[in-house]
Amino acid sequence: MCGFLGKISNSPISMEQLDKANIHNVCRGPDALKCETGKFFTNSNTNKDIHFNFMFNRLSIIDLSENAMQPMYSKNFSTWIMFNGEIYNHRKLKKILIEKGVEFFTDHSDTEVLLNGISYFGLDFLNSVIGQFAIMFYDEKINKMYLVRDRVGQKPLFYMLDNKEVLFGSNLKSIVSGIENVQILESSLNDYINFGVITSPNTLFKNIYKVEPGSYLEIDFNGTKYTKKDVKYWDIDNFIDNKTFEKEEFFEIYYSAVNLRLESDVPVANFLSGGIDSTSIIKALNDNQSKKINTFSITNKNSKYDESFWINQVHKKYNTNHISSDVSLNLTIEDILNSINIFDELYCDPSTVPSYILNREISKEYKVAISGDGGDELLGGYKRFNFMLNTKTFNHKLIKNTFNLYPGILGTGNKILKYSNNRKEAYTSYFSDSKLLKLLNLKSGTEFGDKFMSADNGLYKDLLKTEYKFYLFEMMTTKVDRTSMANSVEVRSPFLDHRLIEYVLKSENSYFIKKEPKKILKDYLTPDFDESFLNREKQGFVFDLEKWVFENINFVQNEIKNGKYINNLNPKILSQLTVNKSRINGLRIWKLFFLEKYLEQI
Repeated sequence: MCGFLGKISNSPISMEQLDKANIHNVCRGPDALKCETGKFFTNSNTNKDIHFNFMFNRLSIIDLSENAMQPMYSKNFSTWIMFNGEIYNHRKLKKILIEKGVEFFTDHSDTEVLLNGISYFGLDFLNSVIGQFAIMFYDEKINKMYLVRDRVGQKPLFYMLDNKEVLFGSNLKSIVSGIENVQILESSLNDYINFGVITSPNTLFKNIYKVEPGSYLEIDFNGTKYTKKDVKYWDIDNFIDNKTFEKEEFFEIYYSAVNLRLESDVPVANFLSGGIDSTSIIKALNDNQSKKINTFSITNKNSKYDESFWINQVHKKYNTNHISSDVSLNLTIEDILNSINIFDELYCDPSTVPSYILNREISKEYKVAISGDGGDELLGGYKRFNFMLNTKTFNHKLIKNTFNLYPGILGTGNKILKYSNNRKEAYTSYFSDSKLLKLLNLKSGTEFGDKFMSADNGLYKDLLKTEYKFYLFEMMTTKVDRTSMANSVEVRSPFLDHRLIEYVLKSENSYFIKKEPKKILKDYLTPDFDESFLNREKQGFVFDLEKWVFENINFVQNEIKNGKYINNLNPKILSQLTVNKSRINGLRIWKLFFLEKYLEQI
């Protein structure tokens, strides 16, 4: 896992400017830095030399040798690669390439497997890859570059392209640092206020984009101007079916997903939250290996969300090497601010704070951790999901109890009552906050339903696809990447394995609709845990956000009032949001606080 920054231009490139911009990538790869600079070719159409500069920060995990360092060049194919992520099945893919006569010069570098695989098979090679990745691939024979992002968007990739140059990399702040007079897009700011995130391909900034999950960008440097083409190589819409669900097939893929993520030349730990998802992974590892498992947790014994009791049950059951850190003893305002400063994108979710602390603590012992992220999204485990599927009639009490803002973007039960005759509209309304937009006199730039909700695959699959496309691909993956890489930790999530996602989408709706949420995982754990563990109310990975906001309201208010944006829109917004000290208003204030602290850094 690493970070990279690159620039291709028809004029000489300033190393000083790129060095400054690359500071934001150091946490992603603190083990080594390598730069390559030079000239690709002279464009006969413009008579301009095409210059390049590639910078790569490495977090050494697979093949720790210097030979595996990037940027990597293939003399046999005249191709370049920079790659952030891991290819879990690289050993199998290498064997296939060797059988084709492809030469290798490293011992077991997954980077060289990608470089040779794409060079030999083309971009179709991606269909064979199991992993998380953001890739820059340049082919000198045809003078084209490809920017590739993994299927579910686990690894970020940003770019700016005009007629003279292209700037690309792993960190949005690095791209912004490399551009003069960057402009903020009002429509993107409005989307953040509404959704808590800015969805791809957009960013906060004009002419800076992020490659969409499951897509690649082809850039051609041969013409009178640089041209681009967007290609979607993987799309969940292509996997919708109604085949019989077979437990054995599901668990065959599941075990493969878990075991492949053990591939590492450094020790691997496992996040343990005490929930169904992380416990299922610990059990899978325990069932398939004799080696003692390393587990790591954070607790907050002063919080109503504390899971210490359940965590202890799991690590004792499987006799793991367990480390636990209680954040209630040392959570400071500095910790809160750091959990904001690590983000290169606007992002509002209270779980970022404990996720940042967890990764900070685990980084003291490990570089790699396996997590249970994505289990709820994969199997429709959130209460909001099953409420929409199984409740025959809407009523005020049910809605208020169900949409209690956990895990919480910013939907409200009262708002959903407006859509009581249309469950899909009610569901999509959960992810937006029209009230906050109204208080700030703003309009949303994106219609959520148009972008993320389709209406032709039945209610279950339509809701599931919305969970995938928005909450999983846009929000969950952003949180996991930024909070881990800020601490130089690589997080691997078996539930995000594309084969599991495809299998669930291909399976019959009736299996899931008739069953309780995540019954397949609960049945899997039944031999090891009693009903109190399996069927307890979901707590989630959050901290008492509303408590922190209102206990520190003077500090928070001053930061917002002295900020660049919110006070100009509505100076009375904070007094309006503190009349009722509810969880949703705490979340709204946090969203505004996050925005102002983020804008300070730009």
